[in-house]
Amino acid sequence: MGMIVMPAISAIQETIAAELEQVCEIFERELASELPAVNELCAHVGRYRGKMLRPALVLLSARACGSIRPAHLTVAAVVEMVHMATLVHDDVLDEGELRRGSPTINRLEGNETAVLLGDYLISHAFHLCSSLDSLYALRCIAATANTICAGELQQVRQRGNLDLNIETYLEIIDRKTASLAQVCCRLGAHFAGADEQVADLLAGYGRDLGIAFQITDDILDIAGNEAQMGKTLGRDLAKKKLTLPMIHGLSKGNGELRSQLGVTSPSPVDRARLRELLDTTASLIYAQDTARQYITSATARIRQLPSSATAEQLIRIADMVIKREI
Repeated sequence: MGMIVMPAISAIQETIAAELEQVCEIFERELASELPAVNELCAHVGRYRGKMLRPALVLLSARACGSIRPAHLTVAAVVEMVHMATLVHDDVLDEGELRRGSPTINRLEGNETAVLLGDYLISHAFHLCSSLDSLYALRCIAATANTICAGELQQVRQRGNLDLNIETYLEIIDRKTASLAQVCCRLGAHFAGADEQVADLLAGYGRDLGIAFQITDDILDIAGNEAQMGKTLGRDLAKKKLTLPMIHGLSKGNGELRSQLGVTSPSPVDRARLRELLDTTASLIYAQDTARQYITSATARIRQLPSSATAEQLIRIADMVIKREI
């Protein structure tokens, strides 16, 4: 497992390599500033780009419905900016120190700079999106940004709540993670001229994919290898954010687990011990099975589309998410 780009995703990216290169050019051109300090910060954030999963979802959804058009390139750059903004702000919220193997902006420059840089990214995302001759895209991106923020606020308010239920957890990750993947696929379909039914299928695929992605990410925050992941792990524990494995373990009446998670001292929870406790209730397995169910649903949606090489690529991406090859 890991966040490293694997040959399988590289092979898929190769089929849209020219378009992804154009997306990167649009991204960099939009963020370019006459201020060297701003350009230096944006260059550092540029290192966060790796998989470019969300731009790929826009482009592949477009191709699954017809062809990639100029508007798709702009949309792909916009969603990547929104995603980068969430990463920068997440590192502030979680006090993360490592992202893709490099120090985070907040670690290097402090929280003030990181917050402002995140704002700079999101404001440029809206500026770029407004260049499209379409209010539809702007309204979709704005609604998604609102949804992401609401999800993050909901999660912050639930910190330390040992009675958090699975339904609320799923609502949080649907908002804070899945909503962006969902709009990527919807806009890819929309600007390719797809009808509403097809756009809904692809949006549903993106939502299922995003939920499975976040559940897997939450599993790895407990059981992953920090060197492989390239980012700070254990932040959910440190911030008392309950994720699916923890919620499931608590529901099984694990007293020691409740005691561990209920600690209010600043000392961090022992990740290794937490994993042992969750193993006794098969909670990591439960979370993995839940993620697989969403991937099964995502795949079923794509199977309703006309058969094509691109549709198979979308199915392959879903498989890679659950295996954490992406």
